[in-house]
Amino acid sequence: MSQGNKKCGEEEVEEDETLAMTGDDDDDDDDLDTFTDGDLDSGCEDGVLGCRDPFSSEVKPRILLMGLRRSGKSSIQKVVFHKMSPNETLFLESTNKICREDVSNSSFVHFQIWDFPGQIDFFDPTFDYEMIFRGTGALIFVIDSQDDYVEALSRLHLTVTRAYKVNPDINFEVFIHKVDGLSDDHKIEKQRDIQKRANDDLVDAALERIHLSFYLTSIYDHSIFEAFSKVVQKLIPELPTLENLLNIFITNSAIEKAFLFDVVSKIYIATDSSPVDMQTYELCCDMIDVVIDISCIYGVMGNEGGIPYDKESMAIIRLNSTSVMYLKEVTKFLALVCFLREESFERKGLIDYNFHCFRKAIQEVFEVRLKVLRSRKLLSHRRRSRQATPNGTPRVPS
Repeated sequence: MSQGNKKCGEEEVEEDETLAMTGDDDDDDDDLDTFTDGDLDSGCEDGVLGCRDPFSSEVKPRILLMGLRRSGKSSIQKVVFHKMSPNETLFLESTNKICREDVSNSSFVHFQIWDFPGQIDFFDPTFDYEMIFRGTGALIFVIDSQDDYVEALSRLHLTVTRAYKVNPDINFEVFIHKVDGLSDDHKIEKQRDIQKRANDDLVDAALERIHLSFYLTSIYDHSIFEAFSKVVQKLIPELPTLENLLNIFITNSAIEKAFLFDVVSKIYIATDSSPVDMQTYELCCDMIDVVIDISCIYGVMGNEGGIPYDKESMAIIRLNSTSVMYLKEVTKFLALVCFLREESFERKGLIDYNFHCFRKAIQEVFEVRLKVLRSRKLLSHRRRSRQATPNGTPRVPS
């Protein structure tokens, strides 16, 4: 297997000039030049393809991590978003308070993660659980597959039913976790049993309209990244458009499979309509790691701690199966990873031209989103202004 390196093309330099998405926030690009994982609590940046309203943080969805004690919630968060080694999670202390974390400063994906301790009863009268669920986009309930899950299923049912009454739009996701120690047959049996019990409980409560999605996960392989990818994709309004763009791209370029990756978390935010093969996904994750690691060692840094992934990043890996993996930079935090046959890669000029069109289309998609968000913010501001007198005193209703 041969490994490609970074190349600089004149066309790519010209393309980069068209990727300033926010217009009036040009200085924010300088703030994004830090490629660290320890800044997840810091403020959200505005200049990454307009995934966030530059005037408000209201559009950032919230993801809740819930489950019983020692089910693996904190380990999932550390491995996916802090690049912690799975073996190091063995030394993590049990969470004893609600941990709220912003995942935005070092990633294209923008959302909040709330990690709830298993021992906390957030339905206690002292907790405002309505406030918690009202702004939630997804609720992930983690079940330890290697433990007795009767109590976990009871807590899952209580959590889901309460959350649904407050916010029917929440996506309910169930991670059947720690399956690395189970055989394939045992994994399927566990998933079938948990899924049946959970859905039967909802039917008995006349809540069969609630949909639960189930995933087999482990921090010791790529299954946790794929599961989180599916969760995050449901929170991206532009997902159908991105999938359609990828379908057009692979059809016109004779590409077999394409992923749009967030390079920091290795979450793929979109792929084409063909089924996702786990082995293919794992190869893509490994390729991203190779590109970042090689760039950290040999990449030219303008300043200490600069981003090792930039507009010049590109890689080609030829596999023994006569297939080629092709990675191209889309934005500072997005990469397109493609699988194609070696004979199809001979038409690299056509592929690069189609990629240029794809990249430009992605820019236009998020420019439209920025305009919508700005208009919405402006209307909200005008509405509040009409509800107050010129000196700021609330108008008394007549």
